[in-house]
Amino acid sequence: CAAAEQKMQEKYALGAVNRFLGQLSVVERNVFLCRYWYLESSQEIAEHSGFSQTKVRSMLHRIRGRLDTYLEKEGLR
Repeated sequence: CAAAEQKMQEKYALGAVNRFLGQLSVVERNVFLCRYWYLESSQEIAEHSGFSQTKVRSMLHRIRGRLDTYLEKEGLR
Protein backbone atom coordinates (compact mmCIF):
# COMPACT_ATOMS: atom_id res chain seq x y z
CA CYS A 1 0.00 0.00 0.00
CA ALA A 2 2.92 2.34 -0.66
CA ALA A 3 0.83 4.20 -3.25
CA ALA A 4 -1.94 4.86 -0.73
CA GLU A 5 0.56 6.12 1.83
CA GLN A 6 2.14 8.38 -0.79
CA LYS A 7 -1.30 9.85 -1.60
CA MET A 8 -1.96 10.49 2.09
CA GLN A 9 1.39 12.25 2.49
CA GLU A 10 0.68 14.39 -0.58
CA LYS A 11 -2.74 15.37 0.78
CA TYR A 12 -1.22 16.27 4.14
CA ALA A 13 1.53 18.33 2.49
CA LEU A 14 -0.99 20.15 0.30
CA GLY A 15 -3.12 20.90 3.34
CA ALA A 16 -0.09 22.23 5.21
CA VAL A 17 0.82 24.55 2.33
CA ASN A 18 -2.77 25.78 2.14
CA ARG A 19 -2.82 26.45 5.89
CA PHE A 20 0.46 28.37 5.55
CA LEU A 21 -0.92 30.45 2.67
CA GLY A 22 -3.96 31.25 4.79
CA GLN A 23 -1.67 32.83 7.40
CA LEU A 24 -0.06 35.23 4.91
CA SER A 25 -1.32 38.73 4.30
CA VAL A 26 -3.31 39.20 1.10
CA VAL A 27 -0.36 40.99 -0.52
CA GLU A 28 2.14 38.29 0.45
CA ARG A 29 -0.20 35.53 -0.70
CA ASN A 30 -0.78 37.26 -4.05
CA VAL A 31 2.95 37.74 -4.66
CA PHE A 32 3.69 34.13 -3.70
CA LEU A 33 0.92 32.71 -5.89
CA CYS A 34 1.87 34.90 -8.85
CA ARG A 35 5.41 33.57 -8.68
CA TYR A 36 4.86 29.91 -7.86
CA TRP A 37 1.37 29.17 -9.18
CA TYR A 38 1.19 31.44 -12.22
CA LEU A 39 4.99 31.33 -12.78
CA GLU A 40 5.32 35.08 -13.27
CA SER A 41 8.77 36.62 -13.10
CA SER A 42 9.67 39.04 -10.32
CA GLN A 43 9.65 41.79 -12.94
CA GLU A 44 6.08 40.95 -14.00
CA ILE A 45 4.94 40.86 -10.38
CA ALA A 46 6.65 44.20 -9.71
CA GLU A 47 4.94 45.79 -12.73
CA HIS A 48 1.40 44.94 -11.65
CA SER A 49 1.90 45.18 -7.88
CA GLY A 50 3.63 48.55 -7.80
CA PHE A 51 6.57 47.15 -5.82
CA SER A 52 10.15 47.30 -6.98
CA GLN A 53 11.67 44.12 -8.31
CA THR A 54 14.02 44.11 -5.32
CA LYS A 55 11.05 44.31 -2.93
CA VAL A 56 9.32 41.41 -4.69
CA ARG A 57 12.45 39.24 -4.50
CA SER A 58 12.91 40.14 -0.84
CA MET A 59 9.29 39.27 -0.04
CA LEU A 60 9.60 35.93 -1.81
CA HIS A 61 12.83 35.13 0.02
CA ARG A 62 11.25 35.85 3.41
CA ILE A 63 8.06 33.92 2.58
CA ARG A 64 10.06 30.88 1.45
CA GLY A 65 11.99 30.98 4.72
CA ARG A 66 8.78 31.12 6.72
CA LEU A 67 7.30 28.29 4.63
CA ASP A 68 10.37 26.16 5.28
CA THR A 69 10.06 26.76 9.02
CA TYR A 70 6.32 26.01 8.91
CA LEU A 71 6.82 22.76 7.00
CA GLU A 72 9.51 21.73 9.47
CA LYS A 73 7.09 22.27 12.36
CA GLU A 74 4.50 20.20 10.48
CA GLY A 75 7.01 17.36 10.19
CA LEU A 76 7.34 17.69 6.45
CA ARG A 77 11.04 18.60 6.37
